[in-house]
Amino acid sequence: MQKLLSYIITPFFFIAFGLCLLIFHPIQWAAFKIFGYNGLKPVVSKLNFFLMRSTNILGTTYKFTNNFDLPIDKPLIIVTNHQSMYDIPPLIWYMRKHHPKFVSKKELGKGIPSVSFNLVHGGSVLIDRKDGKSAIMEIGKLGAYIEKHKRSAVIFPEGTRSRDGHPKPFKPMGLKMLLKKAPSALIVPISINNSWKLVRFGQFPMGLGSKVRLEVQQPIENKGNLDELVKQIEASVVSGVNSFK
Repeated sequence: MQKLLSYIITPFFFIAFGLCLLIFHPIQWAAFKIFGYNGLKPVVSKLNFFLMRSTNILGTTYKFTNNFDLPIDKPLIIVTNHQSMYDIPPLIWYMRKHHPKFVSKKELGKGIPSVSFNLVHGGSVLIDRKDGKSAIMEIGKLGAYIEKHKRSAVIFPEGTRSRDGHPKPFKPMGLKMLLKKAPSALIVPISINNSWKLVRFGQFPMGLGSKVRLEVQQPIENKGNLDELVKQIEASVVSGVNSFK
């Protein structure tokens, strides 16, 4: 019954989601051309707020839990599990004061209104997942960028989305490169639950009534032993992932 209802509701969601991308694209362009990064950044934050609101049409709700006072004058490396593309708007919105930047595949750098423009001009990096050496170098550039500008990098070390909410093993190379290039960064593990349920049927129709939850785990200082640090980060992220149980 829910899937049948979703066939009716999903087109309205896609219209709202698409309109957000189309409307904000020229606003981003103008803000960036006139004011540079300082103009682009608040527009991107508002865009992602409205992208979240468009999912409310599907009955999606969001809860962001952060019991820690995260510094705004220090770079952050945000490490999280990855369940769907719908992880990204709440990460950008709820972490907006930390200027989150992403490691994204190069295919997203063109052709998508609003999204491609922000990825190219907003400080994120685009990687060729078929060229591991080049990808690691680009991730290193992102680490140096956040170290210099005191911003944050978001990385999904699983490397691909979980289709059922169950965490995949971390692929540590990219995360280690960030840790090396941004040694003063505070590591912020975040556990995401239930965003996979938005795409439980695939891209069409959408899942209804998903209760997306994001929880910030205990921040971790980088003390230099990267192998042990990656294990600690992975354990922290996975400890808060329970939507697959």
